[in-house]
Amino acid sequence: FSLAEYAIVRRVIHSTADFEFKHLIEFSPKAIAAGIAALRDRTPIVTDVSMVKQGIAGLVSQTFGNPLFSAVERATEALPGKTRTETGLIQCAIEFPQAIFVIGNAPTALLALCNYLPIANKSPALVIGAPVGFISVLESKATLAQTPVNQIRVESRKGGSPVAAAILNALIVLAWNENL
Repeated sequence: FSLAEYAIVRRVIHSTADFEFKHLIEFSPKAIAAGIAALRDRTPIVTDVSMVKQGIAGLVSQTFGNPLFSAVERATEALPGKTRTETGLIQCAIEFPQAIFVIGNAPTALLALCNYLPIANKSPALVIGAPVGFISVLESKATLAQTPVNQIRVESRKGGSPVAAAILNALIVLAWNENL
């Protein structure tokens, strides 16, 4: 790992007590630099669920103060055949196309974002893909891996809100330390 990658992996391991994450986290070549630049520019951050939002809200407010949104909270109702999280995530992608997207719970929302990217007029600054579970998790991460977007991805069925929050919080610390 580079020093920055190590800082992120270390924070995830510390948050989960699971050393297997050192083999599961993948970084696209410019992901960390893009994430740091976006944080410093106060780019909006969109999370899939409230739990991820709460996991990063404290550090966001103490540092750069980026606007912070939860997709599930933004959607008042789901579109037909979609979950509220999917609906809210696409609404956020339309409203904040260059946001940092942090997915820790909803693989269907990550799939919806990946399927939206080819028609989007701008790319997200960074996508953190760390949903957890059994349904559509592997497919959503494989789909993300095939996109050209800057990304930090957790391979396998592992992930979750604490993992997604740990990744972004580590990026915030890296960005803040560079800012000093």
